[in-house]
Amino acid sequence: MQSTLMHKTFLPLILITALIGLHGCGDKIPLDDHSVQTVDLERYQGKWYEIASFPAPFQKDCYCTTAEYVLKDDYVKVINRCRRGSSQGEWDEAEGKAWPVKGSNNSRLEVSFFWPFTGDYWIVALDADYQWVLVGHPERKYFWILARQPRISQELYNSLVQRAARLGYDVNKLKLMDQSCN
Repeated sequence: MQSTLMHKTFLPLILITALIGLHGCGDKIPLDDHSVQTVDLERYQGKWYEIASFPAPFQKDCYCTTAEYVLKDDYVKVINRCRRGSSQGEWDEAEGKAWPVKGSNNSRLEVSFFWPFTGDYWIVALDADYQWVLVGHPERKYFWILARQPRISQELYNSLVQRAARLGYDVNKLKLMDQSCN
């Protein structure tokens, strides 16, 4: 119980530190010609399973990571969950809010787990049936492959990795997520 309370307290602080660092580091590499044209947030909402990502400090020791998006009147509620330490560990949860960036047709969101600090969440590729998504950051330091199911075929995974590489992401940094508890 104390461990979960500590993670709920410190997870947002870790995220804030990471996001502050992202806003102050280097020149942004434009993804304008690579981001999706539009996202239907009603179709996008729901649970997504992390298939792979660039390891992020705020996801250290996470297993079975999911992200759930719930459309509200003026924002998107974000609920990130994972088990800490192992696939049998205690669930840890962080809740935040996201807002579409004006003019992005919902393909770019600003996410906040601790107001007033925000981070970029850019949808750089999206399945026509909303079964998988590639989420990136303008500096390409963060990247996630998410899917509606906890596992995808090796063929699909390879295809998504190739697409990420074409978008300029260093796919050598990808780490598969253990989804054995989902």
